[in-house]
Amino acid sequence: MKEQIIAKVDQMKDELIALSHRIHAHPEIAFTEHKAVSFIKEVLERHGFEVETPYAQVETAFKAVKKGKGSGPKIAFLAEYDALPEIGHACGHNIIATCSTGAFLSLSQLMDHFDGELTLIGTPAEEAGGGKIHLLRNGGFDGIEYALMMHPSSGDKGLVNRGGRAATSVNIEFFGKSAHSSGPQAGVNALNALISTFNHIDMMRPSLHPGSNINGIITKGGTVANAIPDYAAATFSLRSSTLFELEKLADAVIRCAKSAELLVGARMEAKVGDMYAERYPNWPMCEAFKNNMETLGMEMAVGNPVGNYGSSDIGNVSIVIPAIHDYLPACPAGVNSHNVAYTECANQPMADETCLLGAKGLAMTALDILTDSTLRERIQEYFKKQIPAEYKAK
Repeated sequence: MKEQIIAKVDQMKDELIALSHRIHAHPEIAFTEHKAVSFIKEVLERHGFEVETPYAQVETAFKAVKKGKGSGPKIAFLAEYDALPEIGHACGHNIIATCSTGAFLSLSQLMDHFDGELTLIGTPAEEAGGGKIHLLRNGGFDGIEYALMMHPSSGDKGLVNRGGRAATSVNIEFFGKSAHSSGPQAGVNALNALISTFNHIDMMRPSLHPGSNINGIITKGGTVANAIPDYAAATFSLRSSTLFELEKLADAVIRCAKSAELLVGARMEAKVGDMYAERYPNWPMCEAFKNNMETLGMEMAVGNPVGNYGSSDIGNVSIVIPAIHDYLPACPAGVNSHNVAYTECANQPMADETCLLGAKGLAMTALDILTDSTLRERIQEYFKKQIPAEYKAK
């Protein structure tokens, strides 16, 4: 049956690579991915599937389902397809979407043999906006028991079992009073309040949790130098080891801004973004994916589930459903994501090959879950032990 999966993906090779290239050529940022959804929808409908979109009250989310012969494991492949502002698919989400679509289509051909259900869920706005968080909140993952996806990386090896940190954004605005710079005492300097906020944060850094960090940029600081700015704004990116530490970190940033408000007299407003949870990779699922990828000829390393990594809204999913988010190289070593160089290689032959390998590996791993009750028991036991009790109490 795994050979049939491999053969099906190879049969769809041109179609899958074309899908990846179309998404890559039309980059769309968070919650605007209408073209990407339409491209995937076209492929699914060509293969006889109905596509529900919008899905779970998210305009650019979608769902397609293939039922087996009876009730059984409910498995979802997750597709991402949003791009980064200005630099396009510098994180290779066109590859993620193609791998999950290919996995869904190739395993669907066998579902008449099994009890269970396959779902392909389109999850927008990973880079900003927390699409999976919205879907979780709106019931988009209700009933799903296992969630699988991959992510492109660089180099010559794949990677399983790598974690991710909790993350969010905090937007700070100050509203002051404009005045001529020759008489600054007549104004209230919003920019000074913002600079004071940055200074307060720097003073606080030595006391931060070791797994926490704060980075910020000023997005508005005035228009001309000879006028006192009556408005200033900044965006801060926050990361920490857990959601609980992240909530404390966001509160600390707002306290810094409130201190500046009192000091300068400019009115402050703060907005905290959706909170991306830390990631809990499910080792039995990671191990199965590793074994399948090595069967396909891809060497796979084992990562550390805890470290100063980046963040993704798959973490929120991993708290409520056993999940994997493993890595396959799509660009040469030294080409790091989130820059133009990665955009340029995310539709080249190496990336195209990863689209096919990832589709095969994900489908083969889902097949293991469908057919191996012992593996399912191991996955669920690991999940129960892995997730902190604080989350189970929520």
